[in-house]
Amino acid sequence: MRDPGIENLRVEDFGFDLPEELIAQRPLEERGASRMLVLDRASGAFRDAHFVDLPSLLRAGDLLVLNDSRVIPARLFARRTMRRDKEKPTGRIEVLLTEPAGRNKWRALVRPGRKVAIGERLVFPEPGGGIALEAEVLERGEYGERLLEFAPVADFFAALERVGHIPLPPYIHRPDADADRERYQTVFARERGSVAAPTAGLHFTAETLAELAARGVELARITLHVGLGTFAPLRVERVKDVRLHHEHYMLSELAADAVNRAVREGRRIVAVGTTVVRTLEAAARDSGGRELTAHSGVTDIFISPGFEFRLVSALLTNFHLPESSLLMLVSAFAGRERVLAAYRHAVEARYRFFSYGDCMFIA
Repeated sequence: MRDPGIENLRVEDFGFDLPEELIAQRPLEERGASRMLVLDRASGAFRDAHFVDLPSLLRAGDLLVLNDSRVIPARLFARRTMRRDKEKPTGRIEVLLTEPAGRNKWRALVRPGRKVAIGERLVFPEPGGGIALEAEVLERGEYGERLLEFAPVADFFAALERVGHIPLPPYIHRPDADADRERYQTVFARERGSVAAPTAGLHFTAETLAELAARGVELARITLHVGLGTFAPLRVERVKDVRLHHEHYMLSELAADAVNRAVREGRRIVAVGTTVVRTLEAAARDSGGRELTAHSGVTDIFISPGFEFRLVSALLTNFHLPESSLLMLVSAFAGRERVLAAYRHAVEARYRFFSYGDCMFIA
Protein backbone atom coordinates (compact mmCIF):
# COMPACT_ATOMS: atom_id res chain seq x y z
CA MET A 1 0.00 0.00 0.00
CA ARG A 2 1.52 3.31 -1.06
CA ASP A 3 1.60 5.97 1.66
CA PRO A 4 0.03 9.15 0.26
CA GLY A 5 2.11 11.37 2.56
CA ILE A 6 1.01 12.97 5.80
CA GLU A 7 -0.27 16.21 4.27
CA ASN A 8 -2.40 14.36 1.72
CA LEU A 9 -3.92 11.75 4.04
CA ARG A 10 -7.64 11.30 3.69
CA VAL A 11 -10.03 9.79 6.20
CA GLU A 12 -10.71 6.98 3.72
CA ASP A 13 -7.00 6.04 3.87
CA PHE A 14 -7.80 4.51 7.26
CA GLY A 15 -10.50 2.19 5.99
CA PHE A 16 -10.45 -1.59 6.05
CA ASP A 17 -12.92 -4.36 5.30
CA LEU A 18 -14.51 -5.84 8.40
CA PRO A 19 -17.13 -8.60 8.30
CA GLU A 20 -19.98 -7.66 10.60
CA GLU A 21 -19.83 -11.02 12.36
CA LEU A 22 -16.42 -10.07 13.82
CA ILE A 23 -17.90 -7.17 15.79
CA ALA A 24 -18.20 -8.51 19.34
CA GLN A 25 -21.75 -8.20 20.64
CA ARG A 26 -21.06 -9.51 24.14
CA PRO A 27 -18.05 -9.84 26.40
CA LEU A 28 -16.30 -13.15 26.82
CA GLU A 29 -17.30 -15.17 29.87
CA GLU A 30 -13.94 -14.41 31.48
CA ARG A 31 -12.45 -10.90 31.39
CA GLY A 32 -8.89 -11.96 30.77
CA ALA A 33 -9.61 -14.55 28.08
CA SER A 34 -9.21 -12.25 25.06
CA ARG A 35 -6.75 -12.81 22.27
CA MET A 36 -3.99 -10.25 21.79
CA LEU A 37 -2.10 -9.32 18.64
CA VAL A 38 1.46 -8.23 19.46
CA LEU A 39 2.92 -5.68 17.03
CA ASP A 40 6.55 -4.53 16.88
CA ARG A 41 6.26 -0.94 15.72
CA ALA A 42 9.90 -0.78 14.64
CA SER A 43 9.80 -3.73 12.26
CA GLY A 44 6.07 -4.14 11.63
CA ALA A 45 6.27 -7.81 12.64
CA PHE A 46 3.26 -9.17 14.50
CA ARG A 47 2.31 -12.42 16.21
CA ASP A 48 -0.75 -13.94 17.85
CA ALA A 49 -0.91 -14.14 21.63
CA HIS A 50 -3.40 -13.80 24.47
CA PHE A 51 -4.05 -11.07 26.99
CA VAL A 52 -2.81 -13.35 29.79
CA ASP A 53 0.63 -13.05 28.13
CA LEU A 54 0.79 -9.31 28.83
CA PRO A 55 2.75 -9.55 32.11
CA SER A 56 5.51 -11.47 30.33
CA LEU A 57 5.79 -8.69 27.73
CA LEU A 58 6.33 -5.98 30.31
CA ARG A 59 9.56 -5.28 32.15
CA ALA A 60 10.32 -4.59 35.78
CA GLY A 61 10.31 -0.83 36.05
CA ASP A 62 7.75 -0.22 33.31
CA LEU A 63 5.12 2.33 34.27
CA LEU A 64 1.66 1.06 33.28
CA VAL A 65 -0.87 3.90 33.18
CA LEU A 66 -4.60 3.16 33.55
CA ASN A 67 -7.68 5.34 33.01
CA ASP A 68 -9.88 5.01 36.11
CA SER A 69 -12.91 6.81 34.67
CA ARG A 70 -16.21 5.14 35.47
CA VAL A 71 -19.06 4.82 32.96
CA ILE A 72 -22.35 6.33 34.07
CA PRO A 73 -25.76 5.00 32.93
CA ALA A 74 -26.03 7.92 30.54
CA ARG A 75 -28.67 6.57 28.12
CA LEU A 76 -32.12 7.74 29.16
CA PHE A 77 -35.64 7.65 27.81
CA ALA A 78 -37.91 10.65 28.27
CA ARG A 79 -41.46 11.69 27.65
CA ARG A 80 -41.72 14.91 25.67
CA THR A 81 -43.93 17.83 26.73
CA MET A 82 -44.06 21.48 25.78
CA ARG A 83 -42.86 23.97 28.35
CA ARG A 84 -45.56 24.67 30.97
CA ASP A 85 -47.99 22.61 28.86
CA LYS A 86 -50.36 20.67 31.10
CA GLU A 87 -51.69 18.47 28.32
CA LYS A 88 -50.84 14.78 28.15
CA PRO A 89 -47.13 14.26 27.31
CA THR A 90 -46.42 12.76 23.89
CA GLY A 91 -43.62 10.78 22.30
CA ARG A 92 -40.64 8.87 23.68
CA ILE A 93 -37.26 10.55 23.28
CA GLU A 94 -33.85 8.91 23.67
CA VAL A 95 -31.28 11.08 25.47
CA LEU A 96 -27.57 10.30 25.69
CA LEU A 97 -25.78 12.50 28.21
CA THR A 98 -22.32 13.34 26.86
CA GLU A 99 -20.72 15.79 29.31
CA PRO A 100 -21.59 18.07 32.23
CA ALA A 101 -21.88 21.73 31.28
CA GLY A 102 -22.30 23.53 34.60
CA ARG A 103 -24.59 23.30 37.59
CA ASN A 104 -27.49 20.94 36.73
CA LYS A 105 -26.63 21.22 33.02
CA TRP A 106 -25.57 18.50 30.59
CA ARG A 107 -24.83 18.34 26.91
CA ALA A 108 -26.64 15.47 25.26
CA LEU A 109 -27.50 13.76 22.01
CA VAL A 110 -31.25 13.58 21.49
CA ARG A 111 -33.12 11.27 19.11
CA PRO A 112 -35.23 12.07 17.19
CA GLY A 113 -33.56 15.45 17.54
CA ARG A 114 -35.55 17.35 14.96
CA LYS A 115 -38.66 17.15 17.14
CA VAL A 116 -37.15 18.59 20.33
CA ALA A 117 -37.16 22.38 20.38
CA ILE A 118 -35.69 24.96 22.74
CA GLY A 119 -37.98 25.45 25.71
CA GLU A 120 -39.42 21.96 25.72
CA ARG A 121 -39.49 19.94 28.91
CA LEU A 122 -38.38 16.31 29.03
CA VAL A 123 -39.68 14.06 31.79
CA PHE A 124 -37.79 10.91 32.82
CA PRO A 125 -40.13 8.49 34.60
CA GLU A 126 -39.31 6.15 37.47
CA PRO A 127 -39.63 2.42 36.67
CA GLY A 128 -42.46 1.99 39.16
CA GLY A 129 -44.22 5.28 38.47
CA GLY A 130 -43.56 8.89 39.27
CA ILE A 131 -40.86 11.17 37.87
CA ALA A 132 -37.16 10.68 38.53
CA LEU A 133 -35.77 13.64 36.57
CA GLU A 134 -36.99 16.62 34.56
CA ALA A 135 -35.01 18.75 32.13
CA GLU A 136 -35.58 21.80 29.97
CA VAL A 137 -33.94 22.23 26.56
CA LEU A 138 -31.82 25.40 26.65
CA GLU A 139 -29.85 25.23 23.40
CA ARG A 140 -29.98 23.34 20.14
CA GLY A 141 -26.90 22.22 18.21
CA GLU A 142 -26.06 20.17 15.14
CA TYR A 143 -26.65 16.44 14.66
CA GLY A 144 -29.11 16.15 17.57
CA GLU A 145 -26.97 17.94 20.17
CA ARG A 146 -28.85 19.74 22.95
CA LEU A 147 -28.02 21.57 26.16
CA LEU A 148 -30.29 20.41 28.97
CA GLU A 149 -30.89 21.92 32.40
CA PHE A 150 -32.17 19.41 34.95
CA ALA A 151 -34.42 20.36 37.83
CA PRO A 152 -32.44 19.95 41.09
CA VAL A 153 -32.79 16.62 42.89
CA ALA A 154 -31.26 15.28 46.09
CA ASP A 155 -28.88 12.90 44.29
CA PHE A 156 -28.66 13.19 40.50
CA PHE A 157 -26.37 10.18 40.03
CA ALA A 158 -28.58 8.00 42.21
CA ALA A 159 -31.48 8.91 39.94
CA LEU A 160 -29.36 8.00 36.91
CA GLU A 161 -28.64 4.60 38.43
CA ARG A 162 -32.38 3.97 38.76
CA VAL A 163 -33.57 5.10 35.33
CA GLY A 164 -30.48 5.17 33.11
CA HIS A 165 -29.07 2.51 30.83
CA ILE A 166 -25.45 1.64 30.12
CA PRO A 167 -24.64 3.46 26.84
CA LEU A 168 -23.48 0.54 24.73
CA PRO A 169 -21.92 1.66 21.42
CA PRO A 170 -24.19 1.76 18.35
CA TYR A 171 -22.43 -1.20 16.72
CA ILE A 172 -23.66 -3.47 19.53
CA HIS A 173 -27.06 -4.44 18.19
CA ARG A 174 -28.87 -5.47 21.34
CA PRO A 175 -30.38 -3.77 24.38
CA ASP A 176 -28.14 -3.34 27.38
CA ALA A 177 -28.43 -6.05 30.02
CA ASP A 178 -27.87 -6.07 33.77
CA ALA A 179 -24.51 -7.78 33.20
CA ASP A 180 -23.28 -4.78 31.18
CA ARG A 181 -23.31 -2.62 34.30
CA GLU A 182 -20.38 -4.67 35.53
CA ARG A 183 -18.72 -5.85 32.31
CA TYR A 184 -18.77 -2.48 30.49
CA GLN A 185 -16.70 -1.15 33.38
CA THR A 186 -13.06 -1.73 34.25
CA VAL A 187 -12.24 -3.39 37.57
CA PHE A 188 -10.31 -0.24 38.52
CA ALA A 189 -13.04 2.27 37.53
CA ARG A 190 -13.42 4.92 40.21
CA GLU A 191 -14.14 8.45 38.95
CA ARG A 192 -17.62 8.55 37.41
CA GLY A 193 -18.15 10.62 34.29
CA SER A 194 -17.62 8.61 31.07
CA VAL A 195 -20.33 7.79 28.56
CA ALA A 196 -18.19 5.05 27.00
CA ALA A 197 -15.73 2.66 28.59
CA PRO A 198 -11.96 3.02 28.16
CA THR A 199 -12.15 -0.39 26.55
CA ALA A 200 -8.50 -1.48 26.63
CA GLY A 201 -8.89 -1.67 30.39
CA LEU A 202 -11.83 -4.10 30.21
CA HIS A 203 -9.46 -7.08 29.88
CA PHE A 204 -7.78 -6.57 33.26
CA THR A 205 -8.65 -8.60 36.33
CA ALA A 206 -7.53 -8.08 39.90
CA GLU A 207 -5.27 -11.10 39.45
CA THR A 208 -3.58 -9.58 36.39
CA LEU A 209 -2.93 -6.34 38.23
CA ALA A 210 -1.45 -8.26 41.17
CA GLU A 211 0.80 -10.28 38.84
CA LEU A 212 2.05 -7.10 37.17
CA ALA A 213 2.89 -5.55 40.52
CA ALA A 214 4.68 -8.73 41.60
CA ARG A 215 6.83 -8.52 38.46
CA GLY A 216 7.93 -5.00 39.36
CA VAL A 217 5.63 -3.12 36.99
CA GLU A 218 4.61 0.23 38.48
CA LEU A 219 0.95 1.24 38.16
CA ALA A 220 -0.42 4.78 37.87
CA ARG A 221 -3.94 6.08 37.29
CA ILE A 222 -5.15 9.08 35.36
CA THR A 223 -8.73 10.08 34.56
CA LEU A 224 -10.17 11.04 31.19
CA HIS A 225 -13.94 11.04 30.86
CA VAL A 226 -14.87 9.65 27.46
CA GLY A 227 -17.39 11.93 25.80
CA LEU A 228 -19.13 12.78 22.55
CA GLY A 229 -16.09 12.21 20.34
CA THR A 230 -16.50 8.47 20.77
CA PHE A 231 -19.93 8.59 19.11
CA ALA A 232 -19.44 11.34 16.54
CA PRO A 233 -18.36 10.23 13.04
CA LEU A 234 -15.68 12.22 11.23
CA ARG A 235 -17.49 14.46 8.75
CA VAL A 236 -14.51 15.71 6.76
CA GLU A 237 -12.52 14.22 3.90
CA ARG A 238 -8.97 15.15 4.87
CA VAL A 239 -7.25 14.14 8.07
CA LYS A 240 -5.78 17.61 8.53
CA ASP A 241 -9.33 18.98 8.86
CA VAL A 242 -10.39 16.63 11.69
CA ARG A 243 -11.48 18.38 14.88
CA LEU A 244 -12.45 16.50 18.02
CA HIS A 245 -14.80 17.39 20.87
CA HIS A 246 -13.01 18.24 24.08
CA GLU A 247 -12.94 15.82 27.01
CA HIS A 248 -12.27 16.40 30.70
CA TYR A 249 -9.20 14.87 32.34
CA MET A 250 -7.49 14.85 35.73
CA LEU A 251 -3.83 14.22 36.46
CA SER A 252 -3.16 13.61 40.14
CA GLU A 253 0.03 14.45 41.98
CA LEU A 254 0.77 10.73 42.35
CA ALA A 255 0.39 10.13 38.61
CA ALA A 256 2.41 13.20 37.63
CA ASP A 257 5.24 12.19 39.97
CA ALA A 258 5.23 8.62 38.64
CA VAL A 259 5.45 9.81 35.03
CA ASN A 260 8.19 12.32 35.82
CA ARG A 261 10.27 9.66 37.60
CA ALA A 262 9.86 7.22 34.72
CA VAL A 263 11.03 9.86 32.25
CA ARG A 264 14.05 10.81 34.34
CA GLU A 265 15.04 7.16 34.79
CA GLY A 266 14.51 6.20 31.16
CA ARG A 267 11.80 3.64 31.92
CA ARG A 268 9.00 2.74 29.50
CA ILE A 269 5.60 4.37 29.89
CA VAL A 270 2.94 1.90 28.78
CA ALA A 271 -0.49 3.37 28.07
CA VAL A 272 -3.59 1.25 28.58
CA GLY A 273 -5.83 2.63 25.88
CA THR A 274 -6.00 5.63 23.59
CA THR A 275 -7.58 7.73 26.34
CA VAL A 276 -4.39 7.42 28.39
CA VAL A 277 -2.29 8.32 25.34
CA ARG A 278 -4.35 11.44 24.72
CA THR A 279 -4.22 12.52 28.36
CA LEU A 280 -0.47 12.03 28.79
CA GLU A 281 0.49 13.55 25.45
CA ALA A 282 -1.85 16.52 25.96
CA ALA A 283 -0.34 17.11 29.40
CA ALA A 284 3.18 16.82 27.96
CA ARG A 285 2.36 19.32 25.23
CA ASP A 286 0.80 21.74 27.70
CA SER A 287 3.79 21.49 30.03
CA GLY A 288 6.06 23.06 27.41
CA GLY A 289 8.78 20.49 27.94
CA ARG A 290 8.79 20.83 31.72
CA GLU A 291 7.89 18.11 34.22
CA LEU A 292 4.20 17.35 34.61
CA THR A 293 2.28 18.84 37.51
CA ALA A 294 -1.01 17.79 39.05
CA HIS A 295 -3.93 19.53 37.35
CA SER A 296 -7.30 19.05 35.68
CA GLY A 297 -8.43 20.42 32.37
CA VAL A 298 -9.95 19.69 28.99
CA THR A 299 -8.32 18.48 25.82
CA ASP A 300 -9.33 18.18 22.19
CA ILE A 301 -5.94 16.81 21.14
CA PHE A 302 -6.06 14.94 17.83
CA ILE A 303 -3.22 12.50 17.23
CA SER A 304 -2.59 11.38 13.66
CA PRO A 305 0.45 10.35 11.58
CA GLY A 306 3.25 12.85 11.98
CA PHE A 307 2.56 13.42 15.68
CA GLU A 308 5.64 13.49 17.93
CA PHE A 309 5.09 11.32 21.00
CA ARG A 310 6.83 12.71 24.07
CA LEU A 311 5.88 10.22 26.80
CA VAL A 312 4.20 7.03 25.62
CA SER A 313 6.50 4.23 24.45
CA ALA A 314 4.13 1.22 24.41
CA LEU A 315 0.38 0.84 24.02
CA LEU A 316 -2.32 -1.70 24.84
CA THR A 317 -5.42 -0.98 22.77
CA ASN A 318 -8.52 -2.63 21.35
CA PHE A 319 -9.27 -2.82 17.62
CA HIS A 320 -10.94 0.36 16.39
CA LEU A 321 -13.52 1.38 13.80
CA PRO A 322 -12.48 2.02 10.20
CA GLU A 323 -11.86 5.69 9.37
CA SER A 324 -11.91 6.67 13.06
CA SER A 325 -9.75 9.11 15.00
CA LEU A 326 -8.70 6.25 17.29
CA LEU A 327 -7.34 4.21 14.39
CA MET A 328 -5.47 7.34 13.27
CA LEU A 329 -3.92 7.62 16.75
CA VAL A 330 -2.74 4.00 16.66
CA SER A 331 -1.40 4.58 13.13
CA ALA A 332 0.52 7.62 14.36
CA PHE A 333 2.10 5.44 17.02
CA ALA A 334 3.02 2.42 14.90
CA GLY A 335 2.72 3.53 11.26
CA ARG A 336 -0.38 3.44 9.06
CA GLU A 337 0.75 0.66 6.74
CA ARG A 338 1.93 -1.54 9.59
CA VAL A 339 -1.26 -1.06 11.57
CA LEU A 340 -3.50 -1.76 8.58
CA ALA A 341 -1.45 -4.88 7.76
CA ALA A 342 -1.94 -6.05 11.35
CA TYR A 343 -5.67 -5.31 11.08
CA ARG A 344 -5.92 -7.35 7.88
CA HIS A 345 -4.29 -10.26 9.71
CA ALA A 346 -6.70 -9.81 12.62
CA VAL A 347 -9.64 -10.06 10.23
CA GLU A 348 -8.22 -13.17 8.56
CA ALA A 349 -7.48 -14.74 11.96
CA ARG A 350 -11.03 -13.97 13.16
CA TYR A 351 -10.17 -11.67 16.03
CA ARG A 352 -13.12 -10.04 17.79
CA PHE A 353 -13.40 -6.29 17.17
CA PHE A 354 -14.30 -3.11 19.05
CA SER A 355 -15.40 -2.53 22.65
CA TYR A 356 -16.06 -6.11 23.78
CA GLY A 357 -13.44 -7.52 21.42
CA ASP A 358 -9.80 -8.54 21.53
CA CYS A 359 -6.75 -6.31 21.93
CA MET A 360 -3.32 -5.36 20.57
CA PHE A 361 -0.05 -4.70 22.34
CA ILE A 362 2.25 -2.36 20.44
CA ALA A 363 5.84 -1.71 21.52
